[in-house]
Amino acid sequence: MKKLFRSTTDSKLTGLCGGLGQWLGIDPTIIRLLVVVASLFSLGAVILAYFIAVLIVPKAPQGDFRFADHY
Repeated sequence: MKKLFRSTTDSKLTGLCGGLGQWLGIDPTIIRLLVVVASLFSLGAVILAYFIAVLIVPKAPQGDFRFADHY
């Protein structure tokens, strides 16, 4: 079972979308675009959920090859 971590190498703001992209096996840019579009239509609810997820999801361990961002 794969664990969800915030990415330390594919990070634009907090690494959450990069980590989700690696966990789901898709390009993190797609997730970033979906978050932006959803936040526009949700009146800020997605932004709140994003920052709650940032607090809950841990950063990937440093130096552990299993959690390196390889696509």
